Amino acid sequence: YPSGNLAIIVVREKKRLTCIVQEDKQKNAKIQAVFKSNGRSTCYYPNGAVWINTTLQGGQYLDRTGSRVRRWTWPNGIVSSGPQVPLSPIFISLNRHVGVRILGQDKITVSFLAMGQQAKFSVGVEAQVSDVRRLPPPARLSEDELLLLAFRVRILWLFDRLHGCLSFPSNEQRDKIKPPAYLITQTLKILQLCTTSDISDELRSSIRAIVNA
Repeated sequence: YPSGNLAIIVVREKKRLTCIVQEDKQKNAKIQAVFKSNGRSTCYYPNGAVWINTTLQGGQYLDRTGSRVRRWTWPNGIVSSGPQVPLSPIFISLNRHVGVRILGQDKITVSFLAMGQQAKFSVGVEAQVSDVRRLPPPARLSEDELLLLAFRVRILWLFDRLHGCLSFPSNEQRDKIKPPAYLITQTLKILQLCTTSDISDELRSSIRAIVNA
């Protein structure tokens, strides 16, 4: 950094590389991001909460409270029967000098800009199909977790409906508004999980009723 503090560290361990971004502090500098050549990476908010997390399968973007804003799957990283969620380009600033751009699994860039000079680090990976096949299957959700997800989506639908009522008192205007894409995606995902999860028919019907109420 212009202050003289170390900003980015690249460590090689045998054939693997790790790129670490530190905050601009002389002592006890916190890690703001870690990118590994095995496809795993994590970016953190200034308060230490996880911001972005990626694996060979895909990734997720979280808000400061830990709630997932969006998720995606890489084109060649599908190991489950669930629907593929494409990546929308992501641009974030870890601090005033370091930014991260995610355009694809092999197109992840860390940019450092200071005093009119710029350096870019390519930290994306191109996963091989054989690597993806060696991944363990994703953990199945428990019955309680499925119920919680269903109630969470239902509450989000109710909040969206309430917001529509406040913004557009007229039923005719309100009916023309399309629901947010993320709500539709989450609803379809839960319905898909109900189909693929080993749960009772009674619970499956209950979850569908909650989501579709």
